[in-house]
Amino acid sequence: MSASDITMGSEPTMHVFVTGASGFIGRAVVAELIAAGHEVTGLARSEASASAIKDLGANVHRGDLDDLDQIRQGANAADGVVHLANKHDFVRLEVSNRAERASVQTISDTLAGSDRPFVLASGLALPGLGRSSTERDPNPAVGPDSPRGGAENLALAYADRGVRVIPVRFAPTVHGEDDHGFVSVVAQAARRRGASVYPGEGLNRWPAVHRSDAARLVRLGLENAPTGTILHAAAEEGVPVREIAEALADRLGVPAKSAPAEQVAGEIPFIGRFLAADIPATSQITRDLLGWRPTGPTLVEDIAAGHYDQP
Repeated sequence: MSASDITMGSEPTMHVFVTGASGFIGRAVVAELIAAGHEVTGLARSEASASAIKDLGANVHRGDLDDLDQIRQGANAADGVVHLANKHDFVRLEVSNRAERASVQTISDTLAGSDRPFVLASGLALPGLGRSSTERDPNPAVGPDSPRGGAENLALAYADRGVRVIPVRFAPTVHGEDDHGFVSVVAQAARRRGASVYPGEGLNRWPAVHRSDAARLVRLGLENAPTGTILHAAAEEGVPVREIAEALADRLGVPAKSAPAEQVAGEIPFIGRFLAADIPATSQITRDLLGWRPTGPTLVEDIAAGHYDQP
């Protein structure tokens, strides 16, 4: 399949079950799917989540990541599944990892033998390569105690069991208005400390993608990607961390300073160690396959727009 094969409306509309539908990325994905003519049902664990999903024009299916029977029912009733939900418990990572693995196992088992698409969120943090990671690089996370519970590799094992599995490796920074992810946490640390800190010389790089571009990629993958295709949601291959710190410093009115990587990791638990990692990633294979062309603002542009000014 070439980029010329990917055309809007080339696939029939689907009924799509989306977990994490009320989240930062999820809301953009739901809106993108509905705009393309798909029917969407979103998993909601609370009244607030249900209200947000309804406001987008989607149906609501009540449940959460611990309610595997509800996840099974939602997946079974749909033509395809987009799995974005995660507990994001950075204090008890084993809880998040095991819940992620259990939900992916449940969805995969439910879809087995049906050839229905299953798009699942994965991560682009593949440090230590000494180069930009590509879609062909294997994910080293295997087993329930590994990052995300090894869910990407678990799902890929179903590619020859009648599931059209499409892992989407999201950049660690999916940015935009109302983002409360990594960059928001880094901004909060800068406010507390009175300085925007970067590790060492700050030359290490983070991939980034605007959430509108990420949402469009999820839709394109759901509609067109062959089974076993790994997609990279990275519009910017690698933004130097010093550039991010300096942009935050300008907006917050604090100085940008260098600090030892260990200090940064200690001051910003969990996220600090990623901040010190060099994890550039290319999305060229993804772009060539699906004709995906990011058009959203860059990370620095979003910081300059004031999206990270407030806690």
